[in-house]
Amino acid sequence: MADNTANPRQLRVKLVKSTAGRIARHRACVSGLGLRRMNHSVVVADTPENRGMINKVSYLLQVEEV
Repeated sequence: MADNTANPRQLRVKLVKSTAGRIARHRACVSGLGLRRMNHSVVVADTPENRGMINKVSYLLQVEEV
């Protein structure tokens, strides 16, 4: 089981552009981050996996550290 104290940093991710008309892999990244609709924001752990998804669809998102 992973210890969450090793990487306590978190990111607030907000979807600011629509996924309509985007390629399927980018829509999958947005849903993988837990975002459902425009202006929806979630807090995710700052892991390499989440950073990769954020970097792939950064043109759709607004990101800030919590």
